[in-house]
Amino acid sequence: MAVDGPLAPIAITLGEPAGIGPEITLKAWHRRVFHDLPLFYLIGDPGLLRGVAKKMSSPPPIKEIAEPAEAADVFDTALPILPIALAGRVKPGRPNTRHATAVMAAIEQAVSHARAGAAAAVVTNPIQKSVLHKAGFKHPGHTEYLAELCAAKRSPVMLLSCPGLKAVPVTIHLPLQEAVAALTTDLIVERALTTAAALERDFGLSPPRLAVAGLNPHAGEDGELGSAERDIILPAVRRIAAEGIDVAGPLPADSMFHAEARRAYDAAICMYHDQALIPIKTIAFEFGINVTLGLPIVRTSPDHGTALDLAGRNEADPASLISAIGYAGLIARRRRRFG
Repeated sequence: MAVDGPLAPIAITLGEPAGIGPEITLKAWHRRVFHDLPLFYLIGDPGLLRGVAKKMSSPPPIKEIAEPAEAADVFDTALPILPIALAGRVKPGRPNTRHATAVMAAIEQAVSHARAGAAAAVVTNPIQKSVLHKAGFKHPGHTEYLAELCAAKRSPVMLLSCPGLKAVPVTIHLPLQEAVAALTTDLIVERALTTAAALERDFGLSPPRLAVAGLNPHAGEDGELGSAERDIILPAVRRIAAEGIDVAGPLPADSMFHAEARRAYDAAICMYHDQALIPIKTIAFEFGINVTLGLPIVRTSPDHGTALDLAGRNEADPASLISAIGYAGLIARRRRRFG
């Protein structure tokens, strides 16, 4: 059943304060009309954002808000900021563990707002995981942390999307040797079924078509170059097909990402992190986004890192964040409309 009325604002987290997150958020607000972006607000330090804004040729105005609902009264004339104070001065390109508490608090607040319905979605700016780990952060990355905050019943699924390709890594933030050891038929099936449901619900792709990559060169070459395809992946493909899903595989990963091959499927199910991210970032590095599937909330993010080398130089490209905000709004509207 359709739900009338405006969409709640989208919560954007600060991310690594010494990275490009503050700059690209300001630039995204500055280009909000051109890209027809939905209403959003930032959870972060107002002083930091004002300092970053001063370095821009046309400094975007900033206004503090006390709650997400106030963003609607501010958005047309200033970037709404829900304040979280950082523990001291930020040096561009120089992360500091003292800021880790505020970085994590911003994520927690955004998730809380989304779960309560005060925010339509969460868009996370990139974090510097190595710095957070030194401060006691125990999760491999954003995805796993969000799953815990949301009390997700299933492991979250990372879907990477850019114009022309959607890809899902079955194993996520694991060293390659551990990723291969962690690969199971059950895990592939779980990731694929979650992906198929999201393609239909969140992206309107019905019926969804999946392509499952092999693990070894040439998809194992009939067992000559590895047995994972025969013993693990092919049984998964058969179980996915038994659920009534259009699925192909296991396919050689070296030949399934060129333009003609991509026309045959809606999402590629990849066996490990880089198998999914390399083609996405090669095809459209500037526009790639990350969508977390399997959560009770909508979450997207830019598909790039903190870019510490660009911080403080006013040279960062906000295209990926702009795409992430736009997609967050589209998915939130679809979920509200169709349930």
